[in-house]
Amino acid sequence: MVDGATFTRMAMLLPETVAAPHFDRTAFKVRRIYATLAADGRSANLMFTPEEQEFKCMLAPEVFQRIDNGWGRKGATTLWLEKASEEDARAALKMAHAHAVVRARTP
Repeated sequence: MVDGATFTRMAMLLPETVAAPHFDRTAFKVRRIYATLAADGRSANLMFTPEEQEFKCMLAPEVFQRIDNGWGRKGATTLWLEKASEEDARAALKMAHAHAVVRARTP
């Protein structure tokens, strides 16, 4: 099980990450947002590719869930922290962070 404080620490350890308010959530970004943490600390949204999203949701449907909107069709995925192991959260953050780094360096 992961809590909001642990998720925040994991995100802030990733290179160039900054935290900023984003509506009612905390956003973690490298120029572009790659994850957001719900205000209640129970869930986080991460930006995957649609293929990564499909794999994660198939592998651990109790932990990962596709967001049911346009962002979800592009890969936005909810991570349910109380059902996630630290390794689930760490791997998901690293995956989403890697995409943000690439996008931040692309003109």
